Amino acid sequence: MSTPSENLLPGITSRTVDTPRLRVNVLEHRSESSGSGVPVVFVHGNCSSSLFWQPLVRSLPGDSLAIDLRGFGDSEIKPVDATRGLGDFADDVLATLDALGIDRAHLVGWSMGGGVVQQVLITRPEAVASLTLQAPVSPFGFGPTTADGALLTPDGAGSGGGGANPAFVQALAGGDRSDGPGSPRTTYRVVYVGAGHRDEHEELWVTSMLTTATGSDNYPGDSRPSPNWPGFAPGDRGVLNTMSPLHLNLSGIVDVTPKPPILWVRGDADVIVSDSSGLDVNNLGKLGVLPGWPGESVAPPQPMVTQTRRVLDAYAAAGGSYREIVLPGVGHSPHLERPEEFRAALLAHLA
Repeated sequence: MSTPSENLLPGITSRTVDTPRLRVNVLEHRSESSGSGVPVVFVHGNCSSSLFWQPLVRSLPGDSLAIDLRGFGDSEIKPVDATRGLGDFADDVLATLDALGIDRAHLVGWSMGGGVVQQVLITRPEAVASLTLQAPVSPFGFGPTTADGALLTPDGAGSGGGGANPAFVQALAGGDRSDGPGSPRTTYRVVYVGAGHRDEHEELWVTSMLTTATGSDNYPGDSRPSPNWPGFAPGDRGVLNTMSPLHLNLSGIVDVTPKPPILWVRGDADVIVSDSSGLDVNNLGKLGVLPGWPGESVAPPQPMVTQTRRVLDAYAAAGGSYREIVLPGVGHSPHLERPEEFRAALLAHLA
C-alpha cells in the first residue's frame, strides 16, 4: 500500500515496488530531465520513515527517491533477522534498486539508515556512486564497546532489544499522538532534534514515527537475561538487535573496491549518537540514572563518534576519502534543523 496522499508534500509521489524479498514503499521526486544522471536514494533511521526526507527530496535537482525499510512507513511488515546485523535492510534496499532498474546511486542514510547504506556499500560497492552519512550509527553498532569496537562483555550486555523504553514502545503500538512522557511527539522534541527546535511538519513527523511496527520481530526486538550489568543481552530478532555490537560490524567498508567519497554530517548536540549518548546504558549508569553501574573501568560509555572517525580515517588511509561537517547546536536531524546548510553540503558532495 502506497503512502496516503495527505502525508505527501507537493511534488512528491508514492508507489509500491514489488521485489522478491518484500513489497517496498517508495517516495519519489522526478526532475524535468527525468531518467538522466545518477539518482539520489535516501534511507531513513529507526522509528521513522521516508516521510522525514520529503522537504529535502523535493528541493533537489535531478531524480531522487526515499525508501521505507521493512516494518516502517508503508512497506511490508516482515521479521528482521538481527543475526545478519543490518543485512536484511541493506538487501531490501538493493532489491528495490534492482526492481527499479537502478544500477548505481548516490546513497544518503540517516542514523540507523547510515549503517544500512554502509552495509549496502560492503555488499555491492559498485552500486554506490557516493555515500552521505547523517548522524550515523557507529560502525560497531550501538552498545558497550571500546574505541576499536571490541565487546566489553562476550554477550554484548547492555545492547539490543532490552534497552528500549517500554513506555515509548507502548505509545508507538497505541498510536499515541499526545505530548505526554514517552510519547513519539515528546521523543521527537527531546531526542530527534536539538533543544527548542520546532517546524511546521511536526504532525507529519509524528505520523512517520507511528508507522513503526512493534514486537519481537520488529521494534524493539527480543532480549536475553545476562549475568553482566545491566542485566540484559541482545536477542536475535528485531530492529535494536541489528545494531547490537554482537551482530553488527561495518568496518568492512575499509576494504571495499571501489571506494566512493563519503560525506559525514552531524550535530554537536546530538543526544543519540555521541561519545556521551543519552541512550547509552553505560553513560546513563555513569550519570546515576541507572543504578548499580560497575564503574568506568568495567563499563565505560561507548565512544560512538570516535569509533566512526576511526573507521573513516582507516577508509581514507586505504585510498578512500571523506569529509566531516559538524553543525553547532544541532541535534540528531541536521536535514531538519539546518536544511539549507545540509542541502548545500549534499549538493557539493554530489557534484
